[in-house]
Amino acid sequence: MLRLGRREFDAHEPVIMAIVNRTPDSFYDQGATFRDEPALARVEQAVSEGAAIIDIGGVKAGPGEEVTAEEEARRTVGFVAEVRRCFPDVIISVDTWRHEVGEAVCEAGADLLNDAWGGVDPQLAEVAGRYGVGLVCTHAGGARPRTRPHRVAYDDVMADILRVTLGLASRAVSLGVPRESVLIDPGHDFGKNTRHSLEATRRLGEMVGTGWPVLVSLSNKDFVGETLDKPVKERIVGTLATTAVSAWLGAQVYRVHEVAETRQVLDMVASIAGHRPPAVARRGLA
Repeated sequence: MLRLGRREFDAHEPVIMAIVNRTPDSFYDQGATFRDEPALARVEQAVSEGAAIIDIGGVKAGPGEEVTAEEEARRTVGFVAEVRRCFPDVIISVDTWRHEVGEAVCEAGADLLNDAWGGVDPQLAEVAGRYGVGLVCTHAGGARPRTRPHRVAYDDVMADILRVTLGLASRAVSLGVPRESVLIDPGHDFGKNTRHSLEATRRLGEMVGTGWPVLVSLSNKDFVGETLDKPVKERIVGTLATTAVSAWLGAQVYRVHEVAETRQVLDMVASIAGHRPPAVARRGLA
Protein backbone atom coordinates (compact mmCIF):
# COMPACT_ATOMS: atom_id res chain seq x y z
CA MET A 1 0.00 0.00 0.00
CA LEU A 2 1.27 3.45 -0.99
CA ARG A 3 -0.06 6.27 1.17
CA LEU A 4 0.46 9.93 0.24
CA GLY A 5 -1.49 12.81 1.70
CA ARG A 6 -5.12 11.74 2.04
CA ARG A 7 -4.84 9.03 -0.61
CA GLU A 8 -4.03 5.34 -0.52
CA PHE A 9 -3.09 3.30 -3.60
CA ASP A 10 -3.04 -0.45 -4.06
CA ALA A 11 0.16 -2.08 -5.25
CA HIS A 12 -1.05 -2.43 -8.86
CA GLU A 13 -2.64 1.03 -9.08
CA PRO A 14 -0.60 3.32 -11.36
CA VAL A 15 -0.30 6.93 -10.19
CA ILE A 16 0.39 10.00 -12.30
CA MET A 17 2.50 12.87 -10.95
CA ALA A 18 2.04 15.97 -13.12
CA ILE A 19 4.93 18.41 -13.47
CA VAL A 20 4.32 22.10 -12.74
CA ASN A 21 7.53 24.07 -13.13
CA ARG A 22 7.69 27.38 -11.29
CA THR A 23 10.77 28.41 -13.22
CA PRO A 24 11.29 30.90 -16.05
CA ASP A 25 13.77 28.62 -17.83
CA SER A 26 12.47 25.04 -17.64
CA PHE A 27 13.82 22.79 -20.38
CA TYR A 28 10.38 21.68 -21.58
CA ASP A 29 8.05 24.68 -21.48
CA GLN A 30 10.48 27.61 -21.11
CA GLY A 31 8.56 29.13 -18.23
CA ALA A 32 4.94 28.59 -19.33
CA THR A 33 3.82 28.01 -15.73
CA PHE A 34 6.12 30.50 -14.01
CA ARG A 35 3.26 32.90 -13.30
CA ASP A 36 0.49 31.94 -10.88
CA GLU A 37 -2.50 32.04 -13.23
CA PRO A 38 -1.19 29.64 -15.91
CA ALA A 39 0.31 27.44 -13.20
CA LEU A 40 -3.05 27.05 -11.46
CA ALA A 41 -4.69 26.38 -14.82
CA ARG A 42 -2.10 23.66 -15.41
CA VAL A 43 -2.95 22.09 -12.05
CA GLU A 44 -6.66 22.11 -12.85
CA GLN A 45 -6.08 20.53 -16.26
CA ALA A 46 -3.73 17.89 -14.87
CA VAL A 47 -6.18 16.88 -12.14
CA SER A 48 -9.05 16.69 -14.65
CA GLU A 49 -6.93 14.44 -16.89
CA GLY A 50 -6.15 11.98 -14.12
CA ALA A 51 -3.14 13.22 -12.15
CA ALA A 52 -3.25 12.35 -8.44
CA ILE A 53 -0.01 14.18 -7.60
CA ILE A 54 1.12 17.68 -8.56
CA ASP A 55 4.92 18.05 -8.48
CA ILE A 56 5.98 21.68 -8.04
CA GLY A 57 9.55 22.68 -8.77
CA GLY A 58 11.25 26.04 -8.28
CA VAL A 59 14.65 25.26 -9.83
CA LYS A 60 15.27 23.61 -13.17
CA ALA A 61 17.38 20.47 -13.03
CA GLY A 62 19.99 21.58 -15.57
CA PRO A 63 22.70 24.21 -15.31
CA GLY A 64 21.67 27.86 -15.42
CA GLU A 65 21.48 31.00 -13.35
CA GLU A 66 21.94 30.48 -9.63
CA VAL A 67 18.69 30.17 -7.67
CA THR A 68 19.11 30.73 -3.95
CA ALA A 69 17.08 28.87 -1.34
CA GLU A 70 15.22 32.11 -0.65
CA GLU A 71 14.28 32.53 -4.30
CA GLU A 72 13.30 28.87 -4.63
CA ALA A 73 11.02 29.26 -1.62
CA ARG A 74 9.52 32.44 -3.06
CA ARG A 75 8.62 30.53 -6.23
CA THR A 76 7.07 27.55 -4.47
CA VAL A 77 5.79 28.15 -0.94
CA GLY A 78 2.92 30.52 -1.72
CA PHE A 79 1.92 28.42 -4.69
CA VAL A 80 1.81 25.27 -2.57
CA ALA A 81 -0.53 27.05 -0.17
CA GLU A 82 -2.76 28.17 -3.04
CA VAL A 83 -2.91 24.71 -4.58
CA ARG A 84 -3.78 23.27 -1.18
CA ARG A 85 -6.59 25.82 -0.83
CA CYS A 86 -8.01 25.25 -4.33
CA PHE A 87 -7.48 21.48 -4.52
CA PRO A 88 -7.72 20.13 -0.96
CA ASP A 89 -7.60 16.46 -2.00
CA VAL A 90 -4.72 16.57 -4.46
CA ILE A 91 -1.33 15.25 -3.35
CA ILE A 92 1.19 18.09 -3.42
CA SER A 93 4.83 17.19 -4.07
CA VAL A 94 7.72 19.64 -4.16
CA ASP A 95 10.85 18.92 -6.18
CA THR A 96 13.67 20.25 -4.00
CA TRP A 97 16.97 19.09 -2.57
CA ARG A 98 17.18 21.81 0.14
CA HIS A 99 15.94 21.22 3.68
CA GLU A 100 15.11 24.91 4.17
CA VAL A 101 12.72 24.81 1.22
CA GLY A 102 11.38 21.44 2.30
CA GLU A 103 10.48 22.77 5.72
CA ALA A 104 8.75 25.85 4.29
CA VAL A 105 6.64 23.89 1.80
CA CYS A 106 5.64 21.34 4.43
CA GLU A 107 4.40 24.22 6.57
CA ALA A 108 2.40 25.39 3.54
CA GLY A 109 0.75 22.00 3.03
CA ALA A 110 3.02 19.76 0.92
CA ASP A 111 2.50 16.00 1.25
CA LEU A 112 5.65 14.73 -0.47
CA LEU A 113 9.25 15.87 -0.93
CA ASN A 114 10.76 14.79 -4.24
CA ASP A 115 14.51 14.67 -3.61
CA ALA A 116 15.73 14.28 -7.18
CA TRP A 117 19.41 14.78 -6.24
CA GLY A 118 19.67 11.73 -4.03
CA GLY A 119 20.17 12.98 -0.50
CA VAL A 120 22.78 15.63 -1.26
CA ASP A 121 21.27 17.53 1.69
CA PRO A 122 20.74 14.81 4.32
CA GLN A 123 18.62 17.18 6.43
CA LEU A 124 15.82 17.00 3.84
CA ALA A 125 14.94 13.47 4.98
CA GLU A 126 14.95 14.73 8.55
CA VAL A 127 12.37 17.36 7.57
CA ALA A 128 10.21 14.70 5.91
CA GLY A 129 10.38 12.60 9.06
CA ARG A 130 9.56 15.50 11.33
CA TYR A 131 6.48 16.45 9.31
CA GLY A 132 5.46 12.86 8.54
CA VAL A 133 5.32 13.51 4.79
CA GLY A 134 6.44 11.23 1.96
CA LEU A 135 9.90 11.19 0.41
CA VAL A 136 11.22 10.19 -3.02
CA CYS A 137 14.67 8.59 -2.68
CA THR A 138 16.53 9.00 -5.96
CA HIS A 139 19.76 7.68 -7.43
CA ALA A 140 21.77 10.58 -8.85
CA GLY A 141 25.13 8.86 -9.05
CA GLY A 142 26.71 11.25 -6.57
CA ALA A 143 26.18 14.20 -8.91
CA ARG A 144 25.94 17.68 -7.47
CA PRO A 145 22.68 19.55 -8.07
CA ARG A 146 22.27 21.08 -11.52
CA THR A 147 25.29 19.40 -13.06
CA ARG A 148 25.38 17.17 -16.12
CA PRO A 149 27.14 13.78 -16.13
CA HIS A 150 30.59 13.63 -17.70
CA ARG A 151 32.18 10.26 -18.52
CA VAL A 152 30.36 8.64 -15.59
CA ALA A 153 30.91 4.89 -15.23
CA TYR A 154 29.46 2.06 -13.14
CA ASP A 155 30.56 -1.54 -12.76
CA ASP A 156 26.84 -2.35 -12.53
CA VAL A 157 24.47 0.58 -12.76
CA MET A 158 21.46 -1.22 -11.26
CA ALA A 159 23.52 -2.53 -8.36
CA ASP A 160 24.53 1.05 -7.59
CA ILE A 161 20.95 2.27 -7.95
CA LEU A 162 19.76 -0.34 -5.48
CA ARG A 163 22.57 0.33 -3.02
CA VAL A 164 21.87 4.07 -2.94
CA THR A 165 18.08 4.14 -3.05
CA LEU A 166 17.57 1.35 -0.54
CA GLY A 167 20.01 3.04 1.80
CA LEU A 168 18.20 6.35 1.49
CA ALA A 169 14.81 4.67 1.98
CA SER A 170 15.92 2.83 5.11
CA ARG A 171 17.39 6.01 6.56
CA ALA A 172 14.17 7.90 5.81
CA VAL A 173 12.10 5.36 7.75
CA SER A 174 14.55 5.49 10.66
CA LEU A 175 14.01 9.27 10.76
CA GLY A 176 10.25 8.94 11.00
CA VAL A 177 9.07 9.00 7.39
CA PRO A 178 6.15 6.54 7.17
CA ARG A 179 7.25 3.31 5.48
CA GLU A 180 4.22 3.41 3.18
CA SER A 181 5.11 6.96 2.04
CA VAL A 182 8.65 6.29 0.78
CA LEU A 183 9.34 5.80 -2.93
CA ILE A 184 12.53 4.90 -4.78
CA ASP A 185 13.51 6.39 -8.15
CA PRO A 186 16.28 5.13 -10.50
CA GLY A 187 16.97 8.73 -11.53
CA HIS A 188 16.94 8.52 -15.32
CA ASP A 189 19.51 10.96 -16.79
CA PHE A 190 20.73 12.01 -13.32
CA GLY A 191 24.39 11.00 -13.06
CA LYS A 192 23.89 8.67 -16.02
CA ASN A 193 24.49 8.51 -19.74
CA THR A 194 21.85 7.24 -22.15
CA ARG A 195 23.01 3.63 -21.98
CA HIS A 196 22.78 3.71 -18.19
CA SER A 197 19.21 5.02 -18.31
CA LEU A 198 18.21 2.38 -20.86
CA GLU A 199 19.68 -0.36 -18.69
CA ALA A 200 17.95 1.04 -15.61
CA THR A 201 14.66 0.83 -17.50
CA ARG A 202 15.35 -2.69 -18.76
CA ARG A 203 16.14 -3.87 -15.22
CA LEU A 204 13.42 -1.93 -13.43
CA GLY A 205 11.92 -5.16 -12.18
CA GLU A 206 14.86 -5.50 -9.80
CA MET A 207 13.78 -2.28 -8.06
CA VAL A 208 10.15 -3.35 -7.99
CA GLY A 209 11.22 -6.65 -6.45
CA THR A 210 12.54 -4.86 -3.36
CA GLY A 211 8.98 -4.09 -2.29
CA TRP A 212 9.41 -0.32 -2.26
CA PRO A 213 7.07 1.55 -4.65
CA VAL A 214 9.03 2.77 -7.67
CA LEU A 215 8.69 6.23 -9.21
CA VAL A 216 10.02 6.91 -12.70
CA SER A 217 10.65 10.34 -14.18
CA LEU A 218 10.89 9.67 -17.92
CA SER A 219 9.07 12.54 -19.54
CA ASN A 220 10.87 13.94 -22.61
CA LYS A 221 14.28 13.29 -21.09
CA ASP A 222 17.60 13.34 -22.90
CA PHE A 223 18.00 9.55 -22.89
CA VAL A 224 14.77 9.36 -24.91
CA GLY A 225 15.97 12.11 -27.22
CA GLU A 226 19.36 10.52 -27.79
CA THR A 227 17.92 7.04 -28.29
CA LEU A 228 15.65 8.29 -31.08
CA ASP A 229 17.67 11.38 -32.10
CA LYS A 230 14.73 13.68 -31.40
CA PRO A 231 14.55 17.21 -29.96
CA VAL A 232 12.60 17.92 -26.77
CA LYS A 233 9.26 18.61 -28.45
CA GLU A 234 9.37 15.34 -30.43
CA ARG A 235 9.99 12.88 -27.61
CA ILE A 236 6.46 11.99 -26.55
CA VAL A 237 6.30 8.72 -28.52
CA GLY A 238 9.57 7.54 -27.02
CA THR A 239 8.46 8.67 -23.58
CA LEU A 240 5.19 6.75 -23.83
CA ALA A 241 6.97 3.63 -25.08
CA THR A 242 9.28 3.79 -22.07
CA THR A 243 6.29 4.40 -19.84
CA ALA A 244 4.59 1.25 -21.14
CA VAL A 245 7.69 -0.87 -20.52
CA SER A 246 8.08 0.60 -17.03
CA ALA A 247 4.43 -0.09 -16.25
CA TRP A 248 4.74 -3.68 -17.43
CA LEU A 249 7.79 -4.11 -15.18
CA GLY A 250 5.86 -2.78 -12.17
CA ALA A 251 6.70 0.90 -11.63
CA GLN A 252 3.87 2.67 -9.80
CA VAL A 253 4.32 6.46 -10.01
CA TYR A 254 5.01 8.37 -13.25
CA ARG A 255 6.28 11.96 -13.26
CA VAL A 256 5.06 13.42 -16.55
CA HIS A 257 4.27 16.45 -18.68
CA GLU A 258 1.57 14.79 -20.84
CA VAL A 259 -1.03 13.55 -18.37
CA ALA A 260 -3.90 12.43 -20.65
CA GLU A 261 -1.64 10.42 -22.96
CA THR A 262 0.13 8.79 -20.02
CA ARG A 263 -3.22 7.87 -18.44
CA GLN A 264 -4.23 5.97 -21.57
CA VAL A 265 -0.92 4.10 -21.71
CA LEU A 266 -1.10 3.12 -18.05
CA ASP A 267 -4.73 2.03 -18.31
CA MET A 268 -3.97 -0.08 -21.38
CA VAL A 269 -1.01 -1.80 -19.74
CA ALA A 270 -3.00 -2.40 -16.56
CA SER A 271 -5.78 -4.01 -18.59
CA ILE A 272 -3.35 -6.22 -20.50
CA ALA A 273 -1.80 -7.27 -17.19
CA GLY A 274 -5.24 -8.13 -15.82
CA HIS A 275 -5.30 -5.45 -13.12
CA ARG A 276 -8.01 -3.31 -14.75
CA PRO A 277 -11.15 -4.32 -16.67
CA PRO A 278 -11.82 -2.71 -20.07
CA ALA A 279 -13.80 0.51 -19.83
CA VAL A 280 -16.25 -1.00 -22.34
CA ALA A 281 -16.55 -4.66 -23.39
CA ARG A 282 -19.24 -5.07 -26.06
CA ARG A 283 -17.33 -6.73 -28.88
CA GLY A 284 -18.62 -10.21 -29.66
CA LEU A 285 -21.47 -9.91 -27.15
CA ALA A 286 -24.19 -8.32 -29.30
